[in-house]
Amino acid sequence: MGHSQASRKTTHARIVTIAARRFRMHGLRGIGVADIMQEAGLTVGGFYKHFSTREALVCEAMAEAFRDTDQWSRRLRADLRRSLRAYLGESHRDRLEDSCGIAAFLNDAGVSGVESRALYTTRLRQLVELIASLLPEDGSDRQAKAILIYSACVGALTLSRAVSDAELSRELLNTVADQLMALIATPDRSSAPLPAGEER
Repeated sequence: MGHSQASRKTTHARIVTIAARRFRMHGLRGIGVADIMQEAGLTVGGFYKHFSTREALVCEAMAEAFRDTDQWSRRLRADLRRSLRAYLGESHRDRLEDSCGIAAFLNDAGVSGVESRALYTTRLRQLVELIASLLPEDGSDRQAKAILIYSACVGALTLSRAVSDAELSRELLNTVADQLMALIATPDRSSAPLPAGEER
């Protein structure tokens, strides 16, 4: 690889890294290309040397953000309960720049481009399937339970960031975390046969 090509690749990666961080902090529509290029030390005119459209940058930035989410996925495999607690922790709430992409892009993904929305959908499905695979086989619908768990995580995290009351913010995180711990620990017997003589 020639020097100029290597330099171009490094610059491209720097733009994507900055965009992934800034999009998570401000939303996909909350910051412009000019701001991202300025932070990268480049002119706006140089943008099209790297990306054909803004949507192309959005897709690459989302993919970069989801690589950070992959680190959480690996921790999930090691310890589901602890990882869910960490997801619903104040540190994760406050660390927008490298936080969960699913939560960060929640408000914008539905109105973004076709490719970025498809990427968001794929990564959401993968996370739900991962959580489902880690739940105990207790006779319940693990896919349904995983959807509930992850939806609760994303919802509580997003709400905790939105409110101005610090105590309420902590309560949202801690209450949902406690309820999820109970859900994981307690078998769902709704589909299990009842002992003889009992009625639902």
